Amino acid sequence: MISEKFGSRFSYDIVDVIRVKSLQMEPFDLKNHSLIFTSVNAVGAFFENGFKPNEDFTDRNYNKIYCVGQKTKKKLREYGFGTFKVKKHAKDLAEFIIENSGREKFIHFCGNLALDVLNNALPLQNISYRKVVIYETELLYPQVHGEYDAIAFFSPSGVRSFTKYNSLEGKKIFSLGNTTTQEVKNHTDKRIYTSRESSFEDMLDLILKYD
Repeated sequence: MISEKFGSRFSYDIVDVIRVKSLQMEPFDLKNHSLIFTSVNAVGAFFENGFKPNEDFTDRNYNKIYCVGQKTKKKLREYGFGTFKVKKHAKDLAEFIIENSGREKFIHFCGNLALDVLNNALPLQNISYRKVVIYETELLYPQVHGEYDAIAFFSPSGVRSFTKYNSLEGKKIFSLGNTTTQEVKNHTDKRIYTSRESSFEDMLDLILKYD
């Protein structure tokens, strides 16, 4: 996708700043619960561990599936499951659940570095909520050498990993989504170019726009 979008217009390097590892977990009963997924990695780890949602909506005990982001929705579809509600951000999803789904019981499958947006919001409204860490994100803290004009970040954990040993000074900064941008703001006062949609393609379009 990068080569198709950029052609020979830019030279670029891709740097691994995090490593994701699925955790081994014995599948447990999901009966009478709605499921929340806030990342692609959570979806992958969930099915790798052998979990099987009941999506037969004619069954009173079927599992409604809520998720954050179109990528997460697409990943669920790859495993043959649809979604009841998709929101761009965890904050938006929390607000929807509070307004429309307060009587449901929720299990949230996520990573060890997931933000506590849902965890903080739902229990305060007396909504049954359980957080299950199903994968781990390891920060690699690379030291990047060379001269670059711009840096593109795709996750808050990626920002934390990169900035430990590398400076943002003198670089144009691009960020995927508002959550990543909030983390970048902890490390610089420079302008941050943020994609409106949390998709890789939208990020590439943003870079082309502000070249």
